[in-house]
Amino acid sequence: MAFDQHRRKDWWRTVGRLAWFSVNGRACTFLARGDRFAMAPRTHRYPNRHTSVADGTDPWQRGATSAPTRWLSGGVSGRIARSAEWRRAGRAVKLADMTTSTYTHKYLIGVDGGGSGTRVVLAGTEGIELARATGGPSGLALGVERAWEAIEAACLRAFDTAGLPFEWSACSLGCGLAGVNHAGWLAQFRATAPQGCALAVESDAFTTLLGAHGGEPGVIVALGTGSIAASLDAGGQFEIAGGYGFPSGDEASGAWLGLRAVVHLQHVLDGRAPADDWSAALLACTDATDRDSLVVWLCAANQTDYAALAPTVFEHRKHPFAARLLEEAGREIVKMVSALDPDQALPVALCGGLAEPLTPFVPDELRRRLRLPLADSAAGALQLARHAASRKSAHEG
Repeated sequence: MAFDQHRRKDWWRTVGRLAWFSVNGRACTFLARGDRFAMAPRTHRYPNRHTSVADGTDPWQRGATSAPTRWLSGGVSGRIARSAEWRRAGRAVKLADMTTSTYTHKYLIGVDGGGSGTRVVLAGTEGIELARATGGPSGLALGVERAWEAIEAACLRAFDTAGLPFEWSACSLGCGLAGVNHAGWLAQFRATAPQGCALAVESDAFTTLLGAHGGEPGVIVALGTGSIAASLDAGGQFEIAGGYGFPSGDEASGAWLGLRAVVHLQHVLDGRAPADDWSAALLACTDATDRDSLVVWLCAANQTDYAALAPTVFEHRKHPFAARLLEEAGREIVKMVSALDPDQALPVALCGGLAEPLTPFVPDELRRRLRLPLADSAAGALQLARHAASRKSAHEG
């Protein structure tokens, strides 16, 4: 999907309810009928360049240069991470509006990629979910090459779980990724896509919104390594708040919490605060023993490293410093939602790995409005994969 330079409205004919919205400065059409939804964005072809990925190195190792085909050839656990509703149903999930197919691609893959990990859902072209898998970080801020390595490794795992052979040329890939608002990173990501696959890329905020509210109006706050809030109103307008990135933004995220948590450790190491169980936990997380070794860690740390400190904040939530930090995170969530829905008219869902642990710290006036997301960002990304497959099939036809 192309990035238009100017916001504009474009209309497509369709049945059902039709709305328009603009995503990161490009025009899209949103089609909805009941619980069915799809998008018809303006498109533009990017050249694909195949990247060799075959030396079997560990994909989670920083600086890895290839996908771990040999590493993945052994036993894989095959655990499928489903939402609570899907687990209780005990069945494969058939996603809405995917009941017929004329695709040349055999498989659809939805990818939710952030700074701490990648989540993949694999489905057939009829929309039947076949497997889920996870992998290393694929947020574009950590490097485009690293993102593709993590995505390919997770896809290999999903195909292995499903007992299917993996070939990019058989796949249509929809990606909801952190960092696509950076035009240079996005262009590089598209240019280095594996040869033969259909590809659609959007922000993780957009795919989270699609999954959480089933394409209906609503607000989401995605809380993971980073954070961002997004909304779709009854008129079809898509808006975002926050999400400016680490270290200046991403309020209430894992990296935001970790960046502030390490301040407590700094105060302990130079005598401004007494040592306690929380400072001991932070020392263990950073492998530091004194001021100098902490400085070494700080100089090398990225957003993923800081997000790894966030669990200690929740574990020591009764600590006065941690308690204030969590209360501030709750207030920041309210600010983002209020910016997008000042009239408090839309349902709100907290999404991402920190959604559940942060919910108790959301002020009452917002907490009463919260609802569970219908599906996750990977399921939303699967809708992008469906559109990319149909678009490429039409082109080839």
